[in-house]
Amino acid sequence: CSAIDACKTSNGGCSAKAECRRTTPGKRVCICSAGYTGDGIVCIEINPCLENNGGCDRNAECTQTGPNQAICNCLKGYSGDGKRCTYISLCSQNNGGCSEFAICNDTELTERTCTCKPNYIGDGFKCRGNIFQELLRDYNTSRFYFHLETLSIRDVAGPGPFTLFVPHTDILKSDPRVKDWTDRGVMAQVLRYHMVGCANLLYSDLTTITNITSLHGDPIHISYSQNSVFLNNNAEIVLSDVVGTNGVIHVINQILVP
Repeated sequence: CSAIDACKTSNGGCSAKAECRRTTPGKRVCICSAGYTGDGIVCIEINPCLENNGGCDRNAECTQTGPNQAICNCLKGYSGDGKRCTYISLCSQNNGGCSEFAICNDTELTERTCTCKPNYIGDGFKCRGNIFQELLRDYNTSRFYFHLETLSIRDVAGPGPFTLFVPHTDILKSDPRVKDWTDRGVMAQVLRYHMVGCANLLYSDLTTITNITSLHGDPIHISYSQNSVFLNNNAEIVLSDVVGTNGVIHVINQILVP
């Protein structure tokens, strides 16, 4: 007589994912293979992600790749190897894309807010201070700022509101009259003729009025023609509505002469 091998036929009735082991003659046990669980007759893959997130960080996604095998990937907004994930602060790089004059605040995953600092206005991505500061920051108006500083004219650094009509930097550099006015000591009067106090006049406002009085004291005539605003029938506004905390700047293509 010979012992009956219970595992000889059809893996002993065990699962294809199990090992059939002979015990006593005609008997056997079914042992699920590594990575599988069950009674040996039925064996199913072990999904490590179902328990403790597969050992991944709580801010990571566990993805099963095979029997009792998984990979960990950090969620959006986090970096790391999946076992350890660190929050990526949007504000830590380049101020989160906010203006240099804004405060960046992380709010939630991949989100942040930009808020202009005190004494600045804007949407957080672009923030402006008072118009005296803004003159220096823009090439188009920087020469006007230079003349104000040279003559210690700081009227427009006050609370305002003010409206400035600023000749383009290239005009102030190229017009030979500027040197003559400076030599004669009248440049301050010319500069103040480009300033209007107690008024925050946007481009749309200028299309509806005809006269305003400058800080110099002389009036400025305003006309609206062919979709353009002209001052004293000569200087045209070429850039408009640069709004600061204490007023607005318009760039013109000619120097106004009182």
